[in-house]
Amino acid sequence: MPNSFSIGPITIHLYGVIIMFGAIMAAWLSACQVKQRNLSPDLVWDMLPWLLIAGVIGARVWHILTPPASMVERGITTWYYLTHPLDAIAIWNGGLGIPGAVMGGALALYLYCRKKGLIFAEWTDIIAPGLALAQAIGRWGNFVNQELYGAPTNLPWAIFIDPVHRLPEFKDIAYYHPLFLYESIYNLLNMAFLLWAGRKFSNRLKKGDIFLMYLIIYPVGRFFLEFLRLDPSPLAGLNVNQTLMAVIAISSAVGLLWRHRKGSNPSQTISG
Repeated sequence: MPNSFSIGPITIHLYGVIIMFGAIMAAWLSACQVKQRNLSPDLVWDMLPWLLIAGVIGARVWHILTPPASMVERGITTWYYLTHPLDAIAIWNGGLGIPGAVMGGALALYLYCRKKGLIFAEWTDIIAPGLALAQAIGRWGNFVNQELYGAPTNLPWAIFIDPVHRLPEFKDIAYYHPLFLYESIYNLLNMAFLLWAGRKFSNRLKKGDIFLMYLIIYPVGRFFLEFLRLDPSPLAGLNVNQTLMAVIAISSAVGLLWRHRKGSNPSQTISG
């Protein structure tokens, strides 16, 4: 399957197009959320470039710091990227880590909110459903690059992986779990739940609660999907992404429960 096309001398990579489309759809959904809170949608489109740039940089840095095992075996390590800067910025070949994207985007959002005098916790709630939507769309970039596939399977929905994209120990196996699809569907369900919860429990939720829900739901799904992944990112003998997801999910759940313990201040509930 082709993963790029040319317009004259310009090569357009589908991976980048899909990422950009996901970001625009996330901004659109966030703008819809903003209207319900009687805020200006212009704020969303104003902050979008900053969040997108910071998210992509964070995602690439995370990949550089935690390359998958198959790349490490080929000598493409963190040190390799540091000594080959052109390869380090070649995001069109894939290699964007969602944990880094969320961290980079969150930092940019925090700085933007400080500059504009906005409530950071409220804006994390606004953006959380759109973030899940962007992830659902962005995972299809993995499909066009034939990456992020799971263990071999004979299930009817198995996907064919070209030999050039298979791991060396699986050269003779053609069909695999569409891990990118599983995560895409899961993220769409996450988006739907966050939107529903925000409306259903608007009189009980505090600012930042919806984002905490995102930080529980996505990591739980990602934790279990990592068991199907053939090419995890190892660090000190651990799957660094899976371990991080467990830590984030547990700490976010504890934080959410703590915020709603008996006697907590109910004055910060969401309105609109």
